[in-house]
Amino acid sequence: MSEYQYYEFLAIDRPLTRAEQEELRSLSTRARITATSFINDYQWGNFRGDPRRMVEQYYDAHLYVTNWGTHQVILRLPKGQLTQRAVEPYCFDECFEAWTTETHLILDLRSEDESGDWNEGAEDSLGAIAGVRAELLSGDHRALYLAWLSGIGAWALQDDDEEAYQDEVEPPVPVGLDRLTAPQRALADFLRVDADLLAVAAQASPPAPASRKRPGKKELAPLIAALPEKEKNDLLLRLALGDEPQLGTELVRRLRGELPVATVPGQRTAAELLDAAHALATERRQRAERIRVEARAKKLTALAADEEAIWHEVENHVARKQTARYDTAVALLVELRDACDHTGRSLEFRQRLAALRDRYRHLPGLLRRLDDRALQG
Repeated sequence: MSEYQYYEFLAIDRPLTRAEQEELRSLSTRARITATSFINDYQWGNFRGDPRRMVEQYYDAHLYVTNWGTHQVILRLPKGQLTQRAVEPYCFDECFEAWTTETHLILDLRSEDESGDWNEGAEDSLGAIAGVRAELLSGDHRALYLAWLSGIGAWALQDDDEEAYQDEVEPPVPVGLDRLTAPQRALADFLRVDADLLAVAAQASPPAPASRKRPGKKELAPLIAALPEKEKNDLLLRLALGDEPQLGTELVRRLRGELPVATVPGQRTAAELLDAAHALATERRQRAERIRVEARAKKLTALAADEEAIWHEVENHVARKQTARYDTAVALLVELRDACDHTGRSLEFRQRLAALRDRYRHLPGLLRRLDDRALQG
């Protein structure tokens, strides 16, 4: 398969002007460019643009996917509503980087898995993921923690330095990790967050508070009237400037005295999380194997109880002297052999099988199939 790269950008807070779209056209003659999006894919060659610079200047969200295992999301957030200081504890090597421009905070989240299977549906992920941007602006830090989890999960696959795992302490743990939103779940899937690692991490995450109903005019009017004159003027100016699409959400939260979604101090090391995730995965596999074995035993017991009917069915198939019927008869005999072994009737089964082989010794097609499945009698 040839190399494949997919680039997608979204403008969320404001549409691009015609002049800005023309500037971007100089980067690619074949890209699909609108006032709110830029999409291009490559089967060969490379994109001439710099995705980080494009996000800094034009776009609020970017997704990059390759068939050699790269998954990358870049998000741009207005400065002030989420600080770089709050983000830094979650940054992890090249898996999660953050920096600022004059007006924005940029988050770069990346997952690499050269050995993984190519996910042809990953190109559809940005629309599902983009919602985490508004959640981050509202004070919900779960997406940041998910990016950190993705980083230590990838680290564990590449690095055997156990001392480093012991030294890496988890960042603040947001509430509600056990009940991710749809955008957060899409982000976790895209960044390949291990399900067992997430389940272990969620054990230290308190439940998220129930979401409150969006307030109406009756609730908001007296709260707005009580605001100091200067604060009202500042809010109206910010609204008129139109540079803060999330201003309405921020204002409602301030009026109602709602705090950002809380976090609790991180106490576990990466090593403890990874070990607990491995133990959970082992327990889950063992439980699944026990269930499989129990189900198989139940099935074999039922087959053994129906032994005579199965022998009769085998005889009917063989009597038709058709290759497809032989295959069906042999498959039934394999299951019946296992059922008889399970119930202690192996000797009786072999005696009847030997009689069947002798009776149909003139059918080489049947005998060959019986030999292939070790049904010797």
